[in-house]
Amino acid sequence: MKKFSVSAFLLAASGIVFFASCSDDDNASPAATKATVIANYADIAYRNYLNAYDDAVALETAITTFNATPTAENFAAAKTAWLASRESYGTTEAFRFASGPIDIDENAPEGLINSWPLDEAYIDYVDGASDAGIINNPGLFPVISKQTLEDINQTENEESVSVGYHAIEFLLWGQDLTAPSANLPGQRPYTDFVDGGTASNQDRRRAYLAACADLLTDNLDYLVQQWQPSGVYRATFLALPENDALRNIFTGIVTLANSELAIERMQVALIGMDQEDEHSCFSDNTHRDIRLNLQGIINIYEGNYDGVDGPSLADLVGAANSTVYNSTETAINEAQSDMNAILTPFDLAISGGPSSVEGAKVQVTVDQLQVLGANLLAAAQAIGVTVNG
Repeated sequence: MKKFSVSAFLLAASGIVFFASCSDDDNASPAATKATVIANYADIAYRNYLNAYDDAVALETAITTFNATPTAENFAAAKTAWLASRESYGTTEAFRFASGPIDIDENAPEGLINSWPLDEAYIDYVDGASDAGIINNPGLFPVISKQTLEDINQTENEESVSVGYHAIEFLLWGQDLTAPSANLPGQRPYTDFVDGGTASNQDRRRAYLAACADLLTDNLDYLVQQWQPSGVYRATFLALPENDALRNIFTGIVTLANSELAIERMQVALIGMDQEDEHSCFSDNTHRDIRLNLQGIINIYEGNYDGVDGPSLADLVGAANSTVYNSTETAINEAQSDMNAILTPFDLAISGGPSSVEGAKVQVTVDQLQVLGANLLAAAQAIGVTVNG
């Protein structure tokens, strides 16, 4: 994924007022202190990455089964497992941009997990180029292994992505060459993986799929280990000055709302009217990606995810300034409502551009996400935390 500064799109939001702090305990949890909110965030991060890891293990198992017995039924099961794995991973995107282990430290694995956009021809054949990609070049890449694929990831340019969720997605679905109105994802045949079947190098395609799945679980396991109760990064994070930790948390959710989600994942595709620009363009799963990304922001702000329910940023803001608290809650509700109104699949919603009826709904959501981002900035200020804008 591309990295952005928080400041890139703050001026796009309007109608948000930064209020001086005032006391109002009506909206606050008595247990909410900065320290307890920070600890609850760490608990959520651990639980969310653990769920993502577990679902990636299930995906790897489904792929192993398919590779051993490449049938239509096992191919469909692998696709279903990929879609399920995106449900848990999608909300973790709210931990990005927050100076955490996902994409900041020297071992940051984000580029090996969820890099996008992806040049399909870097991996395998594409329409009009049957011999394209690593899979079809045994001379240059005689062995397909986790190490090989990791070493060549994004070495040519940002789009030369060799591994991660979207590499697996492309291998399972292939290019989506159908019209958006057909409401179909990519139509790769399972026989691309069957010896003597369609396309060449079926054995190398199976090896590539297996290596990608194994590498994905490796990298998600690293994040689980970093965030677990005894994790190295968790200890570092909890030892930060409270306002520094809160600044990191707010920076992550503001950046995701304002720029990565609103602009890169939605508006770019809308303006280009091109399904190639949507996040999960092979599987037509973008509508789930964007909803889950927004839910991840909400999970962190409200301090609640999959049984982890504790002191939250919202509690702190409610105690400090009821006006900002109420404005932020309204912005969250409106962003969810606007996003739920977007037509699915996403490539059909964007096909007419911003001036179309359905495209206008996407633009409304883009605008509202930036309003949400501005409200989150005001929320940070209300509790005495400065997020650089």
